[in-house]
Amino acid sequence: MDDLSGRVAVITGGGRGIGRAISLRLAGAGAAVAIGYRRDEAAARETRAEIVASGGQATAYRASVEEPEQVRAMTEQVLSDFGGVDIVVCNAGIASRGRSLTDTEPAELERVLRTHVFGAFDLCRLLVPQMRKRPRGDIVVVSSVATQRPKAGGGPYMMAKAALEAFAATLAVEEMRHGIHVNVVAPGLVATEMGDRLARAVAGVARAAELDADSPYGRVCRPEDVADVVAFLVSAEASYLNGQRIAVDGGGSSFRHDRY
Repeated sequence: MDDLSGRVAVITGGGRGIGRAISLRLAGAGAAVAIGYRRDEAAARETRAEIVASGGQATAYRASVEEPEQVRAMTEQVLSDFGGVDIVVCNAGIASRGRSLTDTEPAELERVLRTHVFGAFDLCRLLVPQMRKRPRGDIVVVSSVATQRPKAGGGPYMMAKAALEAFAATLAVEEMRHGIHVNVVAPGLVATEMGDRLARAVAGVARAAELDADSPYGRVCRPEDVADVVAFLVSAEASYLNGQRIAVDGGGSSFRHDRY
């Protein structure tokens, strides 16, 4: 269904967790994948190796999205290596420290905003101009249901994701005439390392998967669930979708859950 042959995708945070699943999924559909990572080189190389072993094309690039010069260097190298970019997935993210807003240091808020919002802004500012000349462009930002389900202690993260969604909504309107689609994927709790940390802090369990029984359809969201939606959004079947926000939480956004 989602043949991405001949297209090039950049995925920030593409070596681990949700990003790894997206990298594997898009590569499996035929896209050449640029895997961005901040510091876990081993994970990025492992993801790349799995793609190459399956007959796909992938390269890993080290760059912290909170550092504009590193984002610029990565995009320049990707364009040099692949000749152009058709798909951008803004996935890189960090959690905040669980403090109340009044106890949050300005430096923490700035770091979270720089990672989620400024990183996506810098990446798209550098890549969108050349995407306008491609047959089709797709940008997918990975947000969170947290923007609509606020909880105490997560202020910087929720503020950053809300700003990221506003950025995506604006870009979707501005770039529509250039054939670029911009959409948002908003997962709930996902069984990743970050999800495990959240589950420990909020629900008192060691791993997010321990909440399977209390979750819609009997399981917490898996990274592959998010990757499948991203793959659909950048496919030909979604050629008339733009400016959409899709919650990937089994329908959990329809009700409140006290545990997470």
